[in-house]
Amino acid sequence: MTRPAKKLPQTTAHVRITHHSWQQGKIEGEVCASHYAWRFQWCFTTDQLNISPTLGRALIQEPLGRFLERQDYQLEAGGDYTFPLRFTL
Repeated sequence: MTRPAKKLPQTTAHVRITHHSWQQGKIEGEVCASHYAWRFQWCFTTDQLNISPTLGRALIQEPLGRFLERQDYQLEAGGDYTFPLRFTL
């Protein structure tokens, strides 16, 4: 007998791009989900993602990185974007 798969809790992450520079190879912005809010800088030429503050960073680091990699050519400064965030506590 197999167990039914548990659904992970889901919330929506809201991303705002504040700066985008192809010449510098980076995207900067803000992301919030639930009661957390962070600032990020993604250097896409070196694939380095910096997120602050550290509180709750483990929840967003990997999903935000995947979102940025998938959407990088479509992201524009001043743009607002969303993606689903699933997690276990």
